[in-house]
Amino acid sequence: MKMRNLLTFPPIALAALTTLSSVALAQEGQVFRRPGEPEQRPPSLYQKIQNTGPGGPAPRRDLSGSWAGPLEPKAGEVPPMTALGQTRFKLNVPDPFSARSNDPWAMCDPFGFPRSATNETRGISFAQMPDRIVIMTQYQKVWRQVWMDGRGLPKNVGAKGGPDSRWYGYSIGHWDGDYTFVVETTGVDDSTWIDRRGYPHSVEMHVEERYTRTSHNDLELTVTIDDPKIYTKPFVIATNKFKWIPNQEDEEQLCVPSEAISYLNTVAIPAGQDKATDKK
Repeated sequence: MKMRNLLTFPPIALAALTTLSSVALAQEGQVFRRPGEPEQRPPSLYQKIQNTGPGGPAPRRDLSGSWAGPLEPKAGEVPPMTALGQTRFKLNVPDPFSARSNDPWAMCDPFGFPRSATNETRGISFAQMPDRIVIMTQYQKVWRQVWMDGRGLPKNVGAKGGPDSRWYGYSIGHWDGDYTFVVETTGVDDSTWIDRRGYPHSVEMHVEERYTRTSHNDLELTVTIDDPKIYTKPFVIATNKFKWIPNQEDEEQLCVPSEAISYLNTVAIPAGQDKATDKK
């Protein structure tokens, strides 16, 4: 998996894979690590600008432009799961660096939603139009349309007569006051995870994002999940904070399938990562 950080780090050649650590792969501005290991990487754009001041008051009903975020947001506490949720959770092995993991990340499959808001959150952009707001995520260059033309969320997604489920679901939005943009999403394909910890969801899951612009330079996000088929009560899966990017140019950050396969075959399997300990 390869991250190309155009703003801060020039391209560098990869070292021979066989000389790399069995748990870390240094690439352009990034060191890959297993969950729980200390971070070892050059300062991110967010780290460089996170101490900038508020920059004045927030403009009214305006999120447009690019924002820098941390590598990972603050993860929320997951409530008890239903029997179906427990069964599905036990099938997931959330270690993309292990040959026995079934994490979609390992093969660069789409994160889907809400994982795109809970994993690899170093950059996000908004483009505002009269009938919608487009949310663009830096990782994998994903964009989502959030409709604001009065339509409702679709019914019976994935069922006979209903629309197909999607990696990033169907989204509608509205303003709550002048500084908080609320997004509601449903119909997300249930092959995706809600975050890197491997928690599942159903197609009926309802996700609410609340983007609150607290100043010109500061944006806060809360992601709440309501999925009665999998979880016993609604819960906040993640909270995050973003900083305004002054020059409005974000970084390029891609997961490349051919490189993921090469890492798996050349490093992970020979290093014995196929014997990784289960999370349970």
